[in-house]
Amino acid sequence: MNAIDYSKKTSWFSLPEITRNVDTFYIFATDYIMSSFEEGASDYATLDNVEMREGMKLEFRDHATAYADVTNVFAPFYRQCGLRYAGEVIKKTGNFDQALLGLPYEDLTAALDYYFEKCNNGRPFIIAGHSQGSAMVLLLLRTYFKDHPEYYERMVAAYAIGYSVTTEYLAANPHLKFAAGETDTGVIIAWNTEGPGNVEANAKSVVILPHTRSINPLNWKLDETYAPASMNLGSIIVDEKTGEPVIGDAGADAQINLARGTVVTHARAEAMAEDVARVAAQFFGPDGRHGNDYTYFYNNIKDNVAKRIAAYQKAQ
Repeated sequence: MNAIDYSKKTSWFSLPEITRNVDTFYIFATDYIMSSFEEGASDYATLDNVEMREGMKLEFRDHATAYADVTNVFAPFYRQCGLRYAGEVIKKTGNFDQALLGLPYEDLTAALDYYFEKCNNGRPFIIAGHSQGSAMVLLLLRTYFKDHPEYYERMVAAYAIGYSVTTEYLAANPHLKFAAGETDTGVIIAWNTEGPGNVEANAKSVVILPHTRSINPLNWKLDETYAPASMNLGSIIVDEKTGEPVIGDAGADAQINLARGTVVTHARAEAMAEDVARVAAQFFGPDGRHGNDYTYFYNNIKDNVAKRIAAYQKAQ
């Protein structure tokens, strides 16, 4: 099957007017979730999959908008891998790559080709995602961007939040560097969030691979220095009266657990529907906070994006 035609506006969730001098290319997480477990469901979503499209609306609102204050946010539709098939591949191979190298990779490399040739116009850019989107970011960094150094040299940063950047990955790709602090550029920023219950149970999560690492999204340190919730600039929470998302206090502190390579938080956990909670526990552990990698630290991410862009521009 041929890649999607990204010259069509309908192939993009977000194809923005250019109002900023930096772009973000955002890759969606797995939004083909519960319907992927239905009998006869395909391994990859079709572009008209209702669950995926509805999920992308919420994800763009709660994740991708963290980049929107200071960048033009591009976000392509793509035929993403369903959660069921992702779990099967990870169980067999130990990671996500074999599930991504088919339709998702074909689509997203075509989207990047169109973006750089027709939309980017030489601007510096951020590449970002969450979960499956971040796994794709890491795959593209070691393949597509290695083959296109003329693009890679303009990369402000890569936010691969909600997937694992391992010691082995960095050793195999010496052109890539993990973030060392709050304002370094040309680096990968990543973390996986979980609650203390996962640590106590030594729980497994499909997004937490051996020898992975995280940077603390509150103090931007790589060690186990505790960052209290008072350092949190604002989380996305649900307003109890209106049911709408607002910026508030979720009690989201953060401390890296070096043994697990994760960020542990005592933030308030959101209630989930029983079937969703069961699947989430199966994939991310009994106290996994994978769905809150962005929302707990939303305003800190916004602040960090602006600081890294400022540092990049100052260095030019």
